[in-house]
Amino acid sequence: MQYDYIIVGAGIAGLYASLNIPQNKKVLILSKDPIWECNTFYAQGGVATAIDESDIPAHIEDTLKAGAGLCNKEAVEILSRNSIGVIEDLIMRGFEFDKDEKGNLLFTKEAAHSKARILHAGGDATGRELHKFLLQHCKAKVLEGVIVIDLLIEEDRVYGVTVRQGAKQFNVYANYVILASGGIGSLYEYHTNAKKISADLQGLVAMKGLRLKDMEFTQFHPTVFVYNTRARKYLLTEALRGEGATIVDENGYRFLFEYDERGELAPRDIVSRAIYKYQREGHKVYLNFENFSEEFFKKRFPTIYRNFRNLGFAVPHEQVPISPAFHFAMGGIATNTWGKVEGMQNLYAIGEVACTGVHGANRLASNSLLEGLVFSKRAIEDTLLQNVNLTFKEFKSRNFLLSKSKDKEYKSLLRRTMWEKVGIVRHKKDLLEALETVKMIASQDIGHLLQLRILSAKAIIEAALKRKESIGAHYRED
Repeated sequence: MQYDYIIVGAGIAGLYASLNIPQNKKVLILSKDPIWECNTFYAQGGVATAIDESDIPAHIEDTLKAGAGLCNKEAVEILSRNSIGVIEDLIMRGFEFDKDEKGNLLFTKEAAHSKARILHAGGDATGRELHKFLLQHCKAKVLEGVIVIDLLIEEDRVYGVTVRQGAKQFNVYANYVILASGGIGSLYEYHTNAKKISADLQGLVAMKGLRLKDMEFTQFHPTVFVYNTRARKYLLTEALRGEGATIVDENGYRFLFEYDERGELAPRDIVSRAIYKYQREGHKVYLNFENFSEEFFKKRFPTIYRNFRNLGFAVPHEQVPISPAFHFAMGGIATNTWGKVEGMQNLYAIGEVACTGVHGANRLASNSLLEGLVFSKRAIEDTLLQNVNLTFKEFKSRNFLLSKSKDKEYKSLLRRTMWEKVGIVRHKKDLLEALETVKMIASQDIGHLLQLRILSAKAIIEAALKRKESIGAHYRED
């Protein structure tokens, strides 16, 4: 099986990359789950964009501030300066963002943005609508239920991937391999990610001796309903607070102003830590919707309205108990600003699996979908300039045992350890204990996929130990 491009992942980054590949190229998209099961599908808030040319400097400044001085400024400028173009491209292709009665695009505001510049679709179903749209326009061949278990690398070139589909294991070859597999959610006990987002590719890249960058910067979303039994917890989009929802304790007190003068609209890391500490003092925390009429809430946030009504909450008249949960990884596979993986000629990483440095220590709200659009397009542009055409080279496939008998038990221990000791608030003692736990699991007779998770978790813990100061989403209590 030989292709011009293999794209690993079928979220916004992978699908938009495929749309930008010339139609005469042979493209294969590999999806780990049924194709709709990805973080893009569950994204609620929207897509951040500079409103116009005059807003670009402010968008750049907001992103740099949120990143706490650790952003790659060049990457941030690329993100903002290309934002208008990718949005216009989506609209030209037929995508419809929400508009007012006069046909003007509706922009909303989220935390740490200096103005309303976030586009949305389907009210609070932006990711789902975008994902559906991109799938409808996708011309590439798609294989579902496929797990990438090895990268076929020789010197500084990747020749393809080894995959497992059911009981079958085989190699697929290509001139370019683009990794767009998402983040690390399943490493944590409480997270908002799709169920199969588990840091496999980050671990595989580390196994191959390639660099992971900024792994200590793990973002926790402050407003999540964690009391359901599913692995993925229910996100309550930041757009709710942008539109007027408040965070209160059991007495109706808006305690966030004790931690930051911006209250509910402070950056996510500040809000998450405030809630975490407040809960640790014995308080209960709720998201309150009393500023919304039912008509507005149902129209602007239809998914949340439906989901929480089904759970038995009479929103917006009834408040919802919340807690922070893991949401987004700022770090990932180290790339340049074209998405090319450091040290490789024809291997690219885009979206959340990658780290261009655009997010620094803390991602600005709704820059994630934008990142997937901008840097996937740039990655394809770079491949067309390189024009790699590899001589076919067959690799002997290694025999991988993906899972073993005690893996489930060790996965649960890993998720609990990462949540309790490598979470919102960190301490050297806890981090060292987490590292010992990870090393203990790694020394056991475990399957290949758990080995990959362990490598990713180890990278996070070691980076968190190395960075002794608190900055952005990385907070050291000691």
